[in-house]
Amino acid sequence: MAAVASVFGFKHRVGGPVPSRAAQRASHISRGRVHQPLRVVARGLEGRPWVELKDGVPTSGPDLSVTVNGLKFPNPFVIGSGPPGTNYTVMKKAFDEGWGGVIAKTVSLNADLVKNVTPRYAKMKSEDGAEVMGWQNIELISDRSFEVMLAEFKQLKEEYPDRILIASIMDEYKKENWVEVVRRCEEVGVDAFEINFSCPHGMPERKMGAAMGQDCTVLDEVCGWVKEVATVPVWAKMTPNITDITEPAKVCLEKGMDGIAAINTIMSIMGVNLDTLAPEPCVEGHSTPGGYSYKAVRPIALAKCMAIAQMIKKEFPDRTLSGIGGIDTGGHAAEFILLGSDTVQVCTGVMIHGYPLVQNLCAELQEFMGKHGFESIAEFKGMSLEYFTTHTDLVARQKEAIEQKKKAKVGIESDDKWTGEGFVAETESMVSNV
Repeated sequence: MAAVASVFGFKHRVGGPVPSRAAQRASHISRGRVHQPLRVVARGLEGRPWVELKDGVPTSGPDLSVTVNGLKFPNPFVIGSGPPGTNYTVMKKAFDEGWGGVIAKTVSLNADLVKNVTPRYAKMKSEDGAEVMGWQNIELISDRSFEVMLAEFKQLKEEYPDRILIASIMDEYKKENWVEVVRRCEEVGVDAFEINFSCPHGMPERKMGAAMGQDCTVLDEVCGWVKEVATVPVWAKMTPNITDITEPAKVCLEKGMDGIAAINTIMSIMGVNLDTLAPEPCVEGHSTPGGYSYKAVRPIALAKCMAIAQMIKKEFPDRTLSGIGGIDTGGHAAEFILLGSDTVQVCTGVMIHGYPLVQNLCAELQEFMGKHGFESIAEFKGMSLEYFTTHTDLVARQKEAIEQKKKAKVGIESDDKWTGEGFVAETESMVSNV
């Protein structure tokens, strides 16, 4: 049986087969306690540290709670809008496993117009095929009726009144639609909204999603409609498929959005099957460009988030940022937080590893905090922003550093520099293994 080691108070499985569920439970009971929930190690998570969560709060280690726009999250890890938040059953699972918050799959008034296809996913794997590096989807927003989703939101808030449930919303360019969506979602108790201005496929054909997010004039108007009626915090989710992401983000913040979420998926074509000559994912011999996510997009997401965070820090210091893009470990989350994110969202990672992933993410983030002596998220949020500058400034800094090194240089440049008085010291200055 595998041994479990403790590092910083977190559990590590250090080798051997993973015990069966029955064996794990028997072991826990024999030690006089029953853990919640029963830990089932998902594929790809073996050997990673994990921490038990009670209502999203780690039972040991540094405090991970964050307060964002007045909302108290037990930890910064939020289910990103998509399949992991598509119905009551999966959202309940997310809360039970300990996720800090859940953003439901995007809803709209008329789900009858949403028609999904299958297959709708494609993977980018490492050369040896052992690791998923990227993920493409051509999935649309929720195809479930607005009424059904509202009923499930209400049920979730009744069962988990202290947990954060965020409604992701999208609709056509009609004020009355947006007003109705907001009002009816608030009636069932959602804690906040995330406006989907960024879905890159399918919905733009109806002038929704990224079609709105790429048009600052439309953004200005729709944000105004929402803020007119919303009484809870509202985040605007930005598309990366634009030249300068800070421009639409600034429009949203100027119109009163409480926060920005970034990034949504990147428009992509996963590849072409060299046997069939058809692109992937293939539906009846055809395909369409879709959204790219997971590990491969993280460097792009970090750059976009850094730019938004710098703008927020300078011009909108009371607003917030939810970072998204390829987060698969607690270390990845730390990077986004260091670049100014208040929370981080995970979607594809859950689809690959399962909902227990949050227990690994929390433990790994706590290990990072323990390493640096941080006791709260706030202590290191945005700490790395000051290290970004222009290339021109980098050149100037390096030139100055070289000059300083030259001034501090010790040793004898040539034989005519030796002195009688300082002979011993001059000799020692040229010894390498002092």
